[in-house]
Amino acid sequence: MDRLSNTVRPYAWGSTTAIPALLGTAPTGEPQAEMWMGAHPGAPSRITRPAEGPTPTTSLTATTGPTATTPTKLPLTDVIAADPEGELGAATVARYGPRLPFLLKLLAAGAPLSLQVHPDLDQAREGYADEEARGVPIDAPHRTYKDANHKPELICALTPFDGLCGFRRPTEAADAMEALGVDSLKPYVDLLRAHPEEAALREVLTAILGADPDGMAETVAEAAAAAERLGGAHAPYARIAHHYPGDPGVLAAMLLNYVQLQPGEALFLGAGVPHAYLDGLGVEIMANSDNVLRCGLTPKHIDVPELLRIVRFEATDPGVLRPEASPSGEERYETPADEFALSRYTLAPGAAPSELTVPTPQILLCTAGTVRVGALDLTPGQSVYVPAAEAVEATGSGTLFRATVAA
Repeated sequence: MDRLSNTVRPYAWGSTTAIPALLGTAPTGEPQAEMWMGAHPGAPSRITRPAEGPTPTTSLTATTGPTATTPTKLPLTDVIAADPEGELGAATVARYGPRLPFLLKLLAAGAPLSLQVHPDLDQAREGYADEEARGVPIDAPHRTYKDANHKPELICALTPFDGLCGFRRPTEAADAMEALGVDSLKPYVDLLRAHPEEAALREVLTAILGADPDGMAETVAEAAAAAERLGGAHAPYARIAHHYPGDPGVLAAMLLNYVQLQPGEALFLGAGVPHAYLDGLGVEIMANSDNVLRCGLTPKHIDVPELLRIVRFEATDPGVLRPEASPSGEERYETPADEFALSRYTLAPGAAPSELTVPTPQILLCTAGTVRVGALDLTPGQSVYVPAAEAVEATGSGTLFRATVAA
């Protein structure tokens, strides 16, 4: 078991205060959007393990005696690559290869993230192979598929958390747009009322993303002003437009379910489901992939034809998840994902230790109180990596999240 040193990503949409408040550190004034825990090559966690070698010395006298060990910081990617089966377990390596199949994050949104969707596994493999065959550079701004993996994800709220998740009924979206009283929205309203559900959503999103930019910017400005006047259920769209003036994604957002999570509640985002996080702090877990197709609320490239192939045009209930308790004290968030499982433990002083040993690798994250994991004490925001099958127990008074591979 190893304590993790993690990287905080300063994306522009990040909160300047939420992650520092959890960690008990002073804000820097810069956005702190995501803290990554895992073995993603873009920002792998680092651990301290002894490296074999002579004891360092500043003396000119030669060192003699037995070989000593010197603690050194190592990227988790390197640790896993050196002994995949020992770190991950034979079953995980057999299924996912010599890599940790999930990434855990603290996510702190101070402004809306891009409106986005993720491919399923077959789509990701096909898209990646196609762009590789066409020689599209992996770092090209117009590159869509960074890898051949899908990216199911789960966000669990630590504070009140606002987001958009999945299409709502076309008639509900039509009512919301019509209430704004903006003449240039009338064609979208008519489409949403006149067509079957799937066709309505597809035609309206296609029209929004394909509209003349100047005319769309004017429509969005009028819609934002009307949303601000109306307030209530329209207030989120005014807030989105404040951060992304003139962006067609403001209208695309009106096609989606608006969701307000309370602490402990979660959302699962499967393939083809359009979504965006708007505000709040949460624990996020996902399959280890960078594949994102954007629908708006971003200056980045939007591949409209590929997006329309990936999006699932069906109205859905966002499906707010609450953890399912077990006799062991584990509260698990049930999802169809294979690459990851997320659960929560609420520990009380004097209670029997919570047994956490499993045959798969784990990352344990404290989000409240003080939790003792093995010989290590964790305070909010601190985490540890536990290799597969290593015996581990947790005690203390606080909240501990466990990320591992689904059984």
